[in-house]
Amino acid sequence: MIKTPYQQLEDRWRKMDALAGAQSMLHWDMSAMMPSGGAESRAEQLATLATLSHAMITDPAVPDLLDGAEADPHLNPWQLANVREMRRAWVHGAAVDADLVESLSRACSACETVWRNARADNDFATVLPKLSEVLNLSRQMAAAKADKLGLEPYDALLDQYEPDGRAAAIEPVFADLKSFLPDFLQDVLAAQAAGPRIEPLTGPFPAAQQKALGQTFMAALGFDFAHGRLDESLHPFCGGTQDDVRLTTRYDEANFAPALMGVLHETGHALYEQGLPKAWRGQPVGQARGMSLHESQSLLIEMQACRSREFLQYAQPLLCEAFGGSGPAWSVDNLARLYTRVERGFIRVDADEVTYPAHVILRFELEKAAIAGDLQMQDLPGAWNDGLEALLGIRPPTDREGCLQDIHWFDGAWGYFPTYTLGAMTAAQLFAKAKQDVPAILPGIATGDFAPLLAWLRTHVHEQGCLLSTKDLLKQATNEPLNAKHFTAHLKARYLPL
Repeated sequence: MIKTPYQQLEDRWRKMDALAGAQSMLHWDMSAMMPSGGAESRAEQLATLATLSHAMITDPAVPDLLDGAEADPHLNPWQLANVREMRRAWVHGAAVDADLVESLSRACSACETVWRNARADNDFATVLPKLSEVLNLSRQMAAAKADKLGLEPYDALLDQYEPDGRAAAIEPVFADLKSFLPDFLQDVLAAQAAGPRIEPLTGPFPAAQQKALGQTFMAALGFDFAHGRLDESLHPFCGGTQDDVRLTTRYDEANFAPALMGVLHETGHALYEQGLPKAWRGQPVGQARGMSLHESQSLLIEMQACRSREFLQYAQPLLCEAFGGSGPAWSVDNLARLYTRVERGFIRVDADEVTYPAHVILRFELEKAAIAGDLQMQDLPGAWNDGLEALLGIRPPTDREGCLQDIHWFDGAWGYFPTYTLGAMTAAQLFAKAKQDVPAILPGIATGDFAPLLAWLRTHVHEQGCLLSTKDLLKQATNEPLNAKHFTAHLKARYLPL
């Protein structure tokens, strides 16, 4: 039987999805398990897979198949959306030649390997040549995609992570946050200083207990351990495939909060992946919509749900049991003060909700300048330190607490950072609507029953895949376009209650 153009495209994308899954697993292994001696062969493996994937999507037959599929009158809405996403992927892929794809893959693998030691040793100079090479190749990719897409170079990179995302739309939103946050931060810090004293929790907190507790919370949230696992890495992340989701965190036996919050954050990502429409596995319409929506799912779980007082009512006895806690320091009131404590800090992944947007705005501004050619990598440490001081009034004492802290640029992810704060805004808007639609959500969280929340997210976000654009999905789920009012209202209610 002769297959239609659409059926041929589905077959092709199914194979490309398998290659992408293999790449993701190799990246996870490189971060969580691979011995240092495997770096060279791993770079070769990843470069080969990237080249094969690129060859499949840039095959001269693809444009004609896309034209044929788009003209097919028998496709249903999901299939039409699938063709739309195929076309989008083809435009991105065809814009870049195979040699550049391979060179960038090799450069990113090499740079990430050097970064691991450079970060630990606080040695930016060691990784500078590799980072400069990654940036140079990323700028070449940005230029090639910009020409094909008719966009500015930075927008061409942003579009990879946030379909239809544009810097011009993000800049005024971030400008509003920059004007709102300084005074708000001062008010929050003053209110906390005038409030009850926060009693510190004293360790040690063994990593084994931290991991077991994290897995308990993952299970309560709805994570399916038959299709995923939790491991340890230098930088927390969620990877793997929809049927085999890999989470990582990092442990500090003097403070269990960062690892726990990291697990909750990555579980939000994982729930999204596990909840994507099974009927569309291996097809672009069955993938996550984009990174702002992906970040909304992690931040909704970590920040909206699991820093709430209701969550602490559920978690408090489990924390006490895991770490032998007792006394006033382990009361729900004190834990609430601890988990909503606001302070100026250097590390993005450990930042509270109030200061977190400043970390993202800094990276957004720096990566825009770097892609435009206005910032050279040898000047990155100073520009980073100056920017953080301007935004938060603190200056990193070392590059390990400054420009070496995040893996993204060293692994080639330029244009990614704004999605974090767009995700925070989206999370607040979705959670507000979910609570309005399902009054059982907050009482459920207080008893460890996350089923009402997960069911709402499954219906309105996860199972939608890429059927709709991000804008249309949010409008359908919340009855309004994305705006900052829910995020700022949430911050005010949590940190400056009347």
